Amino acid sequence: TTTYTASQGLLLMIPNMYKIAGELLPGVIHVTARALASHALSIFGDHSDVYACRQTGFAMLCASNVQEVMDLGAVAHLTAIESRVPFLHFFDGFRTSHEIQKIEIWDYDDLKDMCNMEAVEAFRNRALNPEHPIQRGTAQNPDVFFQAREACNPYYDAVPEIAQQYMDKVNAKIGTDYKLFNYYGAADAESVIVAMGSVCDTIDETVDFLLARGEKVGVVKVRLYRPFSAKHLVDAIPDTVKRISVLDRTKEPGALGEPLYLDVVAALKGSKFNDVPVFCGRYGLGSKDTTPAQIIS
Repeated sequence: TTTYTASQGLLLMIPNMYKIAGELLPGVIHVTARALASHALSIFGDHSDVYACRQTGFAMLCASNVQEVMDLGAVAHLTAIESRVPFLHFFDGFRTSHEIQKIEIWDYDDLKDMCNMEAVEAFRNRALNPEHPIQRGTAQNPDVFFQAREACNPYYDAVPEIAQQYMDKVNAKIGTDYKLFNYYGAADAESVIVAMGSVCDTIDETVDFLLARGEKVGVVKVRLYRPFSAKHLVDAIPDTVKRISVLDRTKEPGALGEPLYLDVVAALKGSKFNDVPVFCGRYGLGSKDTTPAQIIS
């Protein structure tokens, strides 16, 4: 099943999201990422709502523009049904969700061609049915809860490769180049930004401008944010990098840094980029405009 939400409405789903993920029920929630009311109400866009769902167990996939919403929406559904891990497919509220743009639309026959019908059949066979009753929604005591909670690990370990397989199928059909982490820029870049969402299109144009001036820069676009694959991130970054800046579209007061920044720092620890300095920055809260001049700085 699928639904569509954002902001406070998404937060009201969090208790059920834990259950949906914990029971390995492959739904998809499409989210037009928006601000949460704090010192004041903002109905505009940032990533504070989706970041609040990191701990639920939902896989999280990010699209940067209107066409990607179409293409990665397919990846979210196809990966969910095969992996059994539910997906939160998000993209920027207003900046992407309300953009008027011509796109290539997927045909149901193409989607059916890619869909793992054996996984669909297995999902249907797990439905509640008086012909083969099973027990769901149990309570567990301390002797078994911990072990059962850890038992989901193999499902999450498998998600990145399954998602990449479906991205590859999409790429083969429409000539795109979707990866879990897409790099764009100079092969010998010294300064690299890591970001996700519609800002990536702004960064792309800024990278083109700077490359024309002989600067060695690039951007890593995060597609699969959860489960976060450190291996795929490291593979996406050029070996020549001397500084990495991570841009987050949220504010967590009191934290050492924003979520994506902390994930990137943890992913690079002990890798070949162990000694590369990683800087953090915030942008675009409550749909504050983010310009190429800011990206340059």
